[in-house]
Amino acid sequence: MGIRLEKPWEHLNSEAIAALPGQLGVYQVADEEGNVLSVGYAGAKHLFGIRSALEEELSLHKDTAKFFRCEFTSNYRSRWDELLMLHLHDNGELPPHQRDEESRVGRLSPD
Repeated sequence: MGIRLEKPWEHLNSEAIAALPGQLGVYQVADEEGNVLSVGYAGAKHLFGIRSALEEELSLHKDTAKFFRCEFTSNYRSRWDELLMLHLHDNGELPPHQRDEESRVGRLSPD
């Protein structure tokens, strides 16, 4: 088992979000071409877990966000760090609105 979030992409809309359980976890949001716009987590401050966090993302990226995938886990902070490290490794930088996290994110070894 690798660290990649390999679940299939789902359409990001209010109906899909409402169907999710209110659990803690991590997620990725992508545009029409599958480019990751955000790597996030739903933690203790999100009243309805993943549902609340994805509603925020939908509002933040309302014109570009088309897809999401998520993973439910109580270890959301550690898993979020893994996904950020992987995104940085694959793309050379974090998504634009998350670049302030770059200095604290670890680095993966080259392949």
